[in-house]
Amino acid sequence: MAPIIETRQLCHVYGAGTPFEHIALDHVDFRVERGEFLGIIGHTGSGKSTLIQHLNGLLKPTSGQILIDGEDLHQSKEFLRKTRFRVGLVFQYPEYQLFEETVYKDIAFGPRNMGLSDREIDRRVREAAGFVGIPEDALQKSPFDLSGGQKRRVAIAGVIAMEPEVLILDEPTAGLDPRGSAEILQNIEDFRKAHNAAIVMVSHSMEDVARLTDRIVVMNDCHAAMEGTASEIFAHADQLISMGLDVPQITRLFLRLRELGMDVDPSVYTVEQAMRQLLPGREGVC
Repeated sequence: MAPIIETRQLCHVYGAGTPFEHIALDHVDFRVERGEFLGIIGHTGSGKSTLIQHLNGLLKPTSGQILIDGEDLHQSKEFLRKTRFRVGLVFQYPEYQLFEETVYKDIAFGPRNMGLSDREIDRRVREAAGFVGIPEDALQKSPFDLSGGQKRRVAIAGVIAMEPEVLILDEPTAGLDPRGSAEILQNIEDFRKAHNAAIVMVSHSMEDVARLTDRIVVMNDCHAAMEGTASEIFAHADQLISMGLDVPQITRLFLRLRELGMDVDPSVYTVEQAMRQLLPGREGVC
């Protein structure tokens, strides 16, 4: 079965042919499998945001292809329009894009553009609000009366309400406190399980990426430099650090222990894995 999204030799050049020409993506081969949780990491300017904006057609490639279920995304305007409902994109700080007079209308904006019935729109709005923890009594409030964290939830709910097959999020926890971050990530995981949706998450939090994702793609200097599971990626912690990336704190600790001469495997990325190495047979003991 073909990936739900695939790029082939994807290139994007900003300002082509001008003195400000800048290569943002250089022959990137990339895929998103159905139902997976995919993390994208990379230093600032590595091409992460440019890549994800191609996946539902917000940007058009300079060269190369984006395939949706094996079909060219840009084959027609109609196919592109339909894809934008199937592939939902949540920008960084999406709360700045709220504009309707009530929370309900903001969440309903996407489903209404899909031409759904009022009854179906109402179901989706209430279900999406439930996924992100927006209570019923908040639906008739102005989104501008809510806290920053609640606004973030409303913005995410507006994309979830379209019930996309792929949900793409650019730094969804940026600026949130640890509790708010954990709740948003749980909301996203709940949506994935309920709809068997694929999640693509750009994040600078190595702990979140290591804990949540099935697979990780590392962007570096406009290329897809590495790809694999968390254990495969963080086995190359030294290489990641040389790219200007962070690694989970527990991985940094084990790198330091190895430098000090301890016989440890620095590819660990969770506390549980660390305990299994240091205290074999006692990882469940407090």
